[in-house]
This record gives sequence, C-alpha cells and structure tokens, in this order.
Amino acid sequence: MPDPFKAYDIRGLYPQELNESLAYQTGNATAQVLGLTGKTFTVGRDMRVSGPMLKVAVIQGLVDAGVHVIDVGMVSTPAVTFSMHHLNTEGGIQVTASHNPAAYGGIKITGPGFKPIGGGTGMEEIERIARACQIVKNPGGSVTETVTLDAYATYLAKLWAPKRRLKIVVDGGNGIIGTMFQHLLPKLADVQLIPLNFDPDGRFPIHEANPLKLENLKQLQARVKAEKADFGAAFDGDGDRCALVDENGEFISCDFTTALLAKYYLAKEPGATVAYDLRSSKVVAEFVQSLGGKAVETRVGHSFIKQTLKQEHAVFAGELSGHYYFRDFWNADSGLYAFILLANIASETTRLSDLVKPLLKYFHTGEINFKVADPAAVFARAKALTGGTVQELDGVTVRFSDWWFNLRASNTEPVVRLNLEANTAAQRDAKLAEIKTLIAG
Repeated sequence: MPDPFKAYDIRGLYPQELNESLAYQTGNATAQVLGLTGKTFTVGRDMRVSGPMLKVAVIQGLVDAGVHVIDVGMVSTPAVTFSMHHLNTEGGIQVTASHNPAAYGGIKITGPGFKPIGGGTGMEEIERIARACQIVKNPGGSVTETVTLDAYATYLAKLWAPKRRLKIVVDGGNGIIGTMFQHLLPKLADVQLIPLNFDPDGRFPIHEANPLKLENLKQLQARVKAEKADFGAAFDGDGDRCALVDENGEFISCDFTTALLAKYYLAKEPGATVAYDLRSSKVVAEFVQSLGGKAVETRVGHSFIKQTLKQEHAVFAGELSGHYYFRDFWNADSGLYAFILLANIASETTRLSDLVKPLLKYFHTGEINFKVADPAAVFARAKALTGGTVQELDGVTVRFSDWWFNLRASNTEPVVRLNLEANTAAQRDAKLAEIKTLIAG
C-alpha cells in the first residue's frame, strides 16, 4: 500500500491509507516535533467527505499533547495561512487532499514562522513517531472555534483595484472557493461575477477540482464565450491554485500567468527577484530579465518554493501547476490573492489574450506522466544524452541550444513526469517521440 507521507504533505486514500487513527497519531506527533505543548495552533479543513472525521482526530491528537487548538472550520488552505497570522498561532494544519480525487484525504502542516513541514523539514520525524504510536499526553490542551473568513476577505479586498468594470466567470469545481467568494464578493466593486459549481461538495459531482486537467475547464470555457466575459478562472479543491482562460475561452498556461504577475510586481518594485519552477517555459526567465528583474529557478513543490522565496527575498513565485506564492502573504500561496491581482492586470486592457501573445514564443508539451518500473534507470539514460547541459536541481534537466526537457519523479504519485520545450512545434513533437523512446528503455 502506498505511503501517505509525501514530500510536501500527507495524502492517501481514505480510509485505507489515511484514517482517523493515523490522523490522531499525526496530530500528536506534530505537537512533539514542533514543540507545541502549551502553545496555540490553527486547524481547518476543506469540504471533503473525510474532512470532518480526520479533522476531529487531528485535533484530538494535538489536544492530548497539551496544545491549545483554534478550529477555524471549513476554509481554504490559504485561509488557514491567514488565520495563523490573524490569530498569532504557532502554525497550523489544513485537513485537505488538495486537487486529488474525492476518495483521498490529506493533512498539510505548517510550523512556526510559516515554515512548511515536508521532506527535510520535519516530516520524516513526524512519520516515525506517528508510525511507532509514540503518543504523549500532557494536561492543558483545549479547543476553541473561531471564524476568520470575514477578516480574510477584508484583507484580500484591499488588493482589489481594477481600472474598469469586469465580467468574470469563476468555476469553483465544488471545492471550497465558493464559500470564500460568499465573504469576498460583497467587498468588491466594479465586477459582475458569474459563478459555476460554487456549492462545496467533496464528491465533486460535475468534474474534478483540478484546473490543470483541460477536460475540467470545458464548462468554464463555454460559459466565458457565451457570456462574452473578460476572462474565466478555475480553482482547485482547497483554493490554493488558480488557472485562467482568456476572453476566447483559451487556457492560459500557468507559467504565462507567472510572467504577467512578474510584470505587475516589477512595475511596483524595479529590479525585484521573481522565482519560477523549473517546468516553466524559458520565456518566463527571459521576460523577467527583459523587465530588469532577477529570475530564480526553483524545485517543484510548496515547501521548496517557500524556502527559495525566503532565501532570495523574492517578491513572488509562480509554479506551472497554478500555485502562486507572495512575499506579502508570508511566502505562502493563495489562489484568491493571485485571482485579484490577475483581475487588476486584465482590467488594464480590453483583451487578456493581447497580454499573453508576446509570451507565445516556444512550444511546450505541458506535463506528461509515465508509469515506469525504474525511475533511476530513466534518469541515467537522460543524463547520458550527448550535446546537452545536465542539471539535477529536481530530477534531471537537460538543456540544448534550441530545446530542453526535465524528467522528475512525482512527489505525490508513482509516476515520472516529463516537461519538454522546443523552438518550433515540429521540433517539440520530434523530440517528444525521442524522449518517449528513452523513457520506455
């Protein structure tokens, strides 16, 4: 059975891989590893069917260790981050499996100082203690319930500054984002928002809450065109990712939205550092540098990107998966924060597609998954290719003068992921065929 303890979080099928017992042990182990006894800690959950049961178990594990838990209810993952600041707690747990299918449950842990807990930052120790059932019981633990959604909405609304009235279609994917907009929308002027799938439903009856799968965007794309909207936005289940379609219903690759956000920030802070993950098109770094910014490449995954943001004092970071991280949001990601800034950007022109056009220079495959028996052998074959420059920041990246590819083992699924980009479409297709052969061995 797969191990639910991943590089960035804990995620597994409920109840086969992650159940109340393991959630309790994880909560208790988290208190031990992070030294939370006698301290205050935030806990929230998304709308998954397993959420209430897993959250109760996690909280009990923390309380038994002597932690004062503030339960902020059913909220987005970024709302838990905001609550940690707003309530001045020593970190937080969000019970979520993010964009995974309905059968999954999960736990995402943040430590003191908004430090993400993952591989190399405490996850291994939490797993060891949880698996060994090394439970500690300390007196003085407690639970209080607090609502922070209105405060979060007030915080976000201060960012809203469109240059004109906007018509936007938003697909909540039956995730948590519909609940967030209930609080946010009354605070926004100059917008007509057309909601799709706003009722939180952890069974995801219409489509998966994963905006990177293009089949999940069909309803949004059709509605944007029918309504002649300025753009459309789709969110994942726990509200930390956002993806856009333009006024024609065309999907905007998330590395291009990284570039648009970089331009926004560099206008405000000339020469600032912008981080991007290594799957992104090379146009991102070129664009940032052309605007006088410093472009820094990062590994994939929130714990690594937050670390880079802090080290480099970057103003912002973008990931190909639609995660956008902000220095002014405690180096964390927020789908709504990105949505508001992108709406401000879209309002500066009559057609969002016009802003994207200059970025359409290269030809990217998007991320393709391969099930392989021996990832190490695949990586060895990739490194043996002649004529390219090899980099091992995350998996294996090989760069040639007119094309590049990255192969890396997924941190959340038993697959190897490929991203490849070339200067022409024909070259991309030819090189993709070559690399598929290399992967197959």
